[in-house]
Amino acid sequence: MLWRQRLSNIHKKVKSMKVLTIKEPFASLIKDKKKYIETRSWKTKYRGELYIHAGKSIYKKISTDKTYLELISTTKTNPGKIICKCNLKDCVYMTKEFIEEIKKNNYQEYILGDYQEGRYAWILSDIVPQKDQIEAKGKLNIWNYEEG
Repeated sequence: MLWRQRLSNIHKKVKSMKVLTIKEPFASLIKDKKKYIETRSWKTKYRGELYIHAGKSIYKKISTDKTYLELISTTKTNPGKIICKCNLKDCVYMTKEFIEEIKKNNYQEYILGDYQEGRYAWILSDIVPQKDQIEAKGKLNIWNYEEG
């Protein structure tokens, strides 16, 4: 019986977190509250607390857009770490109308994503940077990180 109690206490200390790995500099742009929509080729039914892991690979987009270049050049990256917590509020199928609305009303968001018909916009809110960033190896899809 004592071993069951000890095992139970161990499980209580472990915190499981849902995590999404995103290439840099986009993960850090989310952490810095400069990006609130993550664009993906796949949808998710998951809603709720989500941690953002900054992948070790850097996305290199060739662009002459001044706003994009300024945002990228002033962003401190944090590769290989879980850097913030947010709320995954919605996952929206991108239509032509949705894309046009984002481009017209939120150009900064538009230039920081891959907006194409048939893709998905993951709507993030309540972004909180991690005080103590967690070293972790990234994975595909939404994955669980066991802290404890």
